[in-house]
Amino acid sequence: MVDESLKQGQNGKPGGEMSVREAGKKGGDTVRERYGSGFYEQIGRKGGQATRERHGAQFYEQIGQKGGRVVKDKYGSDFYEEIGHKGGQKVKRLIAEAKKISE
Repeated sequence: MVDESLKQGQNGKPGGEMSVREAGKKGGDTVRERYGSGFYEQIGRKGGQATRERHGAQFYEQIGQKGGRVVKDKYGSDFYEEIGHKGGQKVKRLIAEAKKISE
């Protein structure tokens, strides 16, 4: 008789089945091992270039504006002020740290 626990997948599903998430992670790990992590950068760059050639540079402006409207509707106008202030404070801190190192 076969031990039932040996037939279960990583998530405990019978028959060795995997969830879509587990399968995706396993595939991603395999690709990274085979081609290296820089492979994702290369295919991302190729995809971006193909998208720009197919849709034009204005496409990125349109989707950026669309995303910006969604964020504004979800978090309000003050959100941009908050994140801008946080970003400015971080830049100020990084500049101060760099000056200390160079002195």
